Amino acid sequence: MQAKLHIKKGDTVKVIAGNEKGSQGKVLAVYPEKLRALVEGVNMVSKHTKPNAANPQGGIIKKEAPIHLSNLMLIDGKGYATRIGRKRDEKGKLVRYSKKTGEVIK
Repeated sequence: MQAKLHIKKGDTVKVIAGNEKGSQGKVLAVYPEKLRALVEGVNMVSKHTKPNAANPQGGIIKKEAPIHLSNLMLIDGKGYATRIGRKRDEKGKLVRYSKKTGEVIK
């Protein structure tokens, strides 16, 4: 069984540790089995590619590499980096909420 993650695809996150500390971006993909996420514009690496049909020139391509979830913190609707809690809403559905502001995160 996999652990519940505090980050989902489409969330805006802030990097709180490592070389990219302080940068923000949107989560493009989450890899729960590796506890990593792909964040737009964060942890850029150079990939050397051979010429092929899609890229006839070949060369060096800059792309995002996955970053560990422990180095990411969710940004809520008001723009604060916050911890995440879970609670039941009026309909009994489990929702994520910001521990800093108390507002529900969509």
